[in-house]
Amino acid sequence: MEKGLSAKLRDAIKRLLRRPIVDEAAVAEFVKDIQKALIVADVDVKLVLDLSNRIRERVLKKPPPPGVSLRDHVIYVVYEELTNLLGKDRYRISISPGRGHVLLLVGIQGSGKTVSAVKLARWFSKRGLRAGVVCADTYRPGAYQQLVQYAKPYHIEVYGDPTASDALRVAKEGVEFFRKRKYDIIVVDTAGRHKKEDALMQEMRLLYKKLNPDCVGLVISADMGQQAGPLAAAFHQIAPVGFIILTKMDGTAKGGGALSAIAATGARVAFLGTGEKVDDFEEFVPSRFVARLLGLGDLEGLLERVKQAQLQVTSREARRMLRGKITLEELVSRLEQVRRMGPLTKLLSYLPGGMMLPDEVFKELDKLDEKLKRWRAILNSMTRAAKENPRILNAS
Repeated sequence: MEKGLSAKLRDAIKRLLRRPIVDEAAVAEFVKDIQKALIVADVDVKLVLDLSNRIRERVLKKPPPPGVSLRDHVIYVVYEELTNLLGKDRYRISISPGRGHVLLLVGIQGSGKTVSAVKLARWFSKRGLRAGVVCADTYRPGAYQQLVQYAKPYHIEVYGDPTASDALRVAKEGVEFFRKRKYDIIVVDTAGRHKKEDALMQEMRLLYKKLNPDCVGLVISADMGQQAGPLAAAFHQIAPVGFIILTKMDGTAKGGGALSAIAATGARVAFLGTGEKVDDFEEFVPSRFVARLLGLGDLEGLLERVKQAQLQVTSREARRMLRGKITLEELVSRLEQVRRMGPLTKLLSYLPGGMMLPDEVFKELDKLDEKLKRWRAILNSMTRAAKENPRILNAS
């Protein structure tokens, strides 16, 4: 979603910047381009028209602040209005370490809820909190095994009973299991359900009542578009939804529609699932998200990625690199750290103007990503002695 909508918004900005004079006609054409981009992203037409009117009102009837050109003023107004459309403020889950906060995850089948449970636990664990996952899905065959498969590489503990049929019992036992071990976060994954399935909705109501979770998280797939709003409202009637995880943001053009529809109901999107991997998960901050969409960058988000990737270079390593003395062992370590930050094209979106570069640049970066994968595989197949001193290798 981010790539498709972002490309259309950036093209609109480029056309505005290329104009020799920004007048009322230029603003009208720019607003029309914004409208087209948002409607293609499945944003509700009424919301788009309201946003367009507010942009025209602010740009044409109020002069820009002193020292600010009309071009810059138009872009800033669009940035502010899009931020308001998608939710304005970030949602933070309040956590007290050691207390065993229970986060109950609910959602319909196929929304990506199971992997989102592990992603959420992983997100907290990267911030120094102990997080475990309880498998309370007693309907779907292999649900527990799937959770374990996702969680094991990241050393996230999963509690469950593959033979059980009582979801409430498993959930209560799981919460007790993790609280005895002084876990900070307990994510309870429940069975996928639909708002028309009375039995499953009743089970959700019972889980909420008996577990008394600190917060309920609703997992919604972004490809639902505008339908995400009514779905959030329906689930909220059963159990008060505290936050929403919007998944599959990387594979649909309807993400903008889903975000705006949810915001219109008053619900709060807290996290975005941006890929299939467990680490493809980010906190949703509307202002930073919109800045990336418009090609304005997100330096705060980039710094967070650097911190999470644990990019650390000792003074000795720095001196060796400056002298050109880096070994292949050290090169492997640097490549692993860069890999943890994500694809190079993704990192470019965090830099101001990065997404304004020609498409050829992104194609070359994708090729470089593939080359880095091959280099890493080759280097990892070498012995430590060969990495320290490649001259011992026989080229013949």
